[in-house]
Amino acid sequence: MNFGLVLQTDPPASRVVELARRAEGAGFSSVWTFDSPVLWQEPFVVYVRILEATERVTVGTMVTNPRSREWPVTASLFATLNDMFGNRTMCGIGRGDSAVRVLGERPTTLEEVGACIRFVKAVAEGREAELHGTPVRLSWVRDGSLPVWMAAYGPKALEVAGREADGVILQIADPFVISWAVGRARAAAEAAGRDPDALSICAAAPAYVGEDRAHQRDQVRWFGGMVGNHVADLVTRYGQESAAVPVELTAYIERRTGYDYAHHGRAGNPDTEFVPDEIVDRFCVLGTAADHVAKLRELEALGVTQFALYLMHDAQDATLAAYGDQVVPALSGG
Repeated sequence: MNFGLVLQTDPPASRVVELARRAEGAGFSSVWTFDSPVLWQEPFVVYVRILEATERVTVGTMVTNPRSREWPVTASLFATLNDMFGNRTMCGIGRGDSAVRVLGERPTTLEEVGACIRFVKAVAEGREAELHGTPVRLSWVRDGSLPVWMAAYGPKALEVAGREADGVILQIADPFVISWAVGRARAAAEAAGRDPDALSICAAAPAYVGEDRAHQRDQVRWFGGMVGNHVADLVTRYGQESAAVPVELTAYIERRTGYDYAHHGRAGNPDTEFVPDEIVDRFCVLGTAADHVAKLRELEALGVTQFALYLMHDAQDATLAAYGDQVVPALSGG
């Protein structure tokens, strides 16, 4: 299993860069950031500093969307960083949540996400792709490589990810939901004539190492609210008790009343009080380092190839150190 670190690009950027540097030293292979230009600083600017300060980690968005930037701009951003630092970027993409909703817009369609994946990957890698009937190619790209990961929850999104993406981002650490989603995505990959075992799977969720489970839950309860935004869309599309989506994913939002993006991804988010302890325990990775190793081994057995931990809580340094000292070595064989 590989490890990724997920950060928000809050100022000062020097703190984000330092955490990325520490993550590389702790054995992490990836550093992801949120991509929501109104709520946080521009990630592609920060990526330059991260790549300068590190030697091996790849950097990328968790996640961008087809609407925040023109597609050629997105492709050129990744390709430029790769040209400067040697193919050390990755693109995580989805329909759009905070980045579009804070502007009063709605998430895009799955069809548009699929088309954007094909275009951005091809152009960033130096190949030609068509946009609005016009062929587009970056003639200066040499030996470009851009793995594209798609964030998905629902069955149709998982099918698009299985057909189009190099990897699937599952923003959850619930073994039941992971098993269901991996099966859906890999079945879609196989149906599209692709090797299902070649589809990378990233489970992304908050991780907090410590002894006080009640405090840990309160610090990461925000995640259940963030997931709830996507689950609410699924319920609208498929219904509360649809066989298309497991009730283990949808039932908990029954008491959800709304969401203020001013607190998005923040400990103490007042809009997430409806999230019960059981959901926090299922969706996140909590407890001692040994508890983390045990849960991550379970996820690895279900097909997860990378665990990307959200570090939005009050024990960032201690959790990152515990992963470097105990969790990463246990899962990587080091």
